[in-house]
Amino acid sequence: MMIVVYTLFWFGMPLVAILNAVIREKVYRNYLGELTAHQLSTVTLIIFIGIYTWLVSLGWRLESTGQALIVGVIWLALTVSFEFGFGRLVMKHPWERLFNDYNILKGRVWILVLVWTLLAPLAINSVYF
Repeated sequence: MMIVVYTLFWFGMPLVAILNAVIREKVYRNYLGELTAHQLSTVTLIIFIGIYTWLVSLGWRLESTGQALIVGVIWLALTVSFEFGFGRLVMKHPWERLFNDYNILKGRVWILVLVWTLLAPLAINSVYF
């Protein structure tokens, strides 16, 4: 049951990510440039996801490490699906642009958000196990 609850809570995460992107675009992108703004935005989103996961865990604790890992995998799958689905179907971005954020050699660090999305339920809930 808790896995379903956490899966439903994932739907708040795109809102957190959109808020983070709005802050990046409206507040500091013009001052820092696109790449540095992307990198800072990655860090702030990781922090926001951690806070969000912690707040969820205050009311709904996972029962085991296994549950936390399952939730992380579900959150990761939903995030990647949303990113490519929304980016491709709604925003009409070409595949090249969508994959650009995965290019660590060009300083694109979006992959860290995905790693944290996978591990956040385990890390945050490990306090309770």
